[in-house]
Amino acid sequence: MNLHSKILIIGTSGSGKSTLARDLARRLQLADIELDALYWQANWTPVGASLFRDRVENAINSHSAWVMNGNYLEVKDLSWGNARQLIWLDYSLFTVMWRVIKRSLLRGIKKEKLWAGNTETLKNNFFSKDSIILWAWQTYALRKKQYAEMIADPAYCHLHVLRFKTPAALESYLEGLKKQGSL
Repeated sequence: MNLHSKILIIGTSGSGKSTLARDLARRLQLADIELDALYWQANWTPVGASLFRDRVENAINSHSAWVMNGNYLEVKDLSWGNARQLIWLDYSLFTVMWRVIKRSLLRGIKKEKLWAGNTETLKNNFFSKDSIILWAWQTYALRKKQYAEMIADPAYCHLHVLRFKTPAALESYLEGLKKQGSL
């Protein structure tokens, strides 16, 4: 089984995990497993821990090859443990904040339907204690530290880790794969 058969994409909120996962899944003809879609129910209600684990396990076992994205540490034994390649979108705070603000503005204006029919509103994205923008700001440094520690953990030494510090570095890597015929 090659490295491009079970890919996990991580990064702080707004880094572009879902977009990259959709693109890679399409290009490589792999299942696209979005952890947010397995976690959220209607009205932004999280599924219980047991059901979430069951959903993730079922998604992993239902496909021989996949691209997964998400940062749910409560299922890292499943996501990190079953992946072969880890792509870390480790972008600057400026890049992440620009992306999450732009995304939040567009989703709020377009009333884009997300998981289980949920939508993000401008009010919640910009003026709420539950704002994804605030979440990205508050968790940015913590996530960088956690990911570095987890990558160094011998339990995950089986992972082929690719860490991209800029969107341009990721694009260069993807262009290289295209030239090799891997994408």
